[in-house]
Amino acid sequence: MSDKLRQNPHALKEQREKNLEVAIGRQVRELRKHQRMTGADLASKSGLSVGMLSKIENGATSPSLTTISTLAHALGVPVVQLFSGYEEPRACLHVKAGEGVKTEREGTRAGHQYSLLGHIGTTAAGVIVEPYLITLDSSSDQFKTFQHDGIELLYMLEGCVQYRHGDDTYLLEPGDSLLFDSDAPHGPDDLVSLPAKYLSIITYAQAK
Repeated sequence: MSDKLRQNPHALKEQREKNLEVAIGRQVRELRKHQRMTGADLASKSGLSVGMLSKIENGATSPSLTTISTLAHALGVPVVQLFSGYEEPRACLHVKAGEGVKTEREGTRAGHQYSLLGHIGTTAAGVIVEPYLITLDSSSDQFKTFQHDGIELLYMLEGCVQYRHGDDTYLLEPGDSLLFDSDAPHGPDDLVSLPAKYLSIITYAQAK
């Protein structure tokens, strides 16, 4: 892999405020000062009292959407910019060993045990991530007909399988990984050494 990855996994984003009122107030104050306006100037321009503007800037009150829109207009910025300093809650799911939900994905064959390790329905990035622990044993059907949207990553934990993707096959042993476009036909083509366990992490776009 010669190409450099464009995303720095150690980069930190600017710290954001978790209280919405405080975030809006800070943004209003910063924009006002950037435009070299006094509190009285902005209050007059927006039709608010100086006292009310002071409360908003200090996060001491929850302004209505109409008030936020009025302030944005007075500052000459889009309404969404007044929310830009707010840190939305980000989902995180912890699943203890052995507590993954046993499930059957559409197209699952006999003997293929899927343990769903977590599910976050919506993200700011607009993607769904489905992590599975898949267990295959001597009773598992062999097939190569899975096809679905998205990208899939396999990481082999135990056993050995010959895994097919399109017209090619790959021998997966413990520690091996396989990353592929899951729209192509794929699946374990030959169960070489059982039981076999591997992680399957599937990502695809959220439905609009």
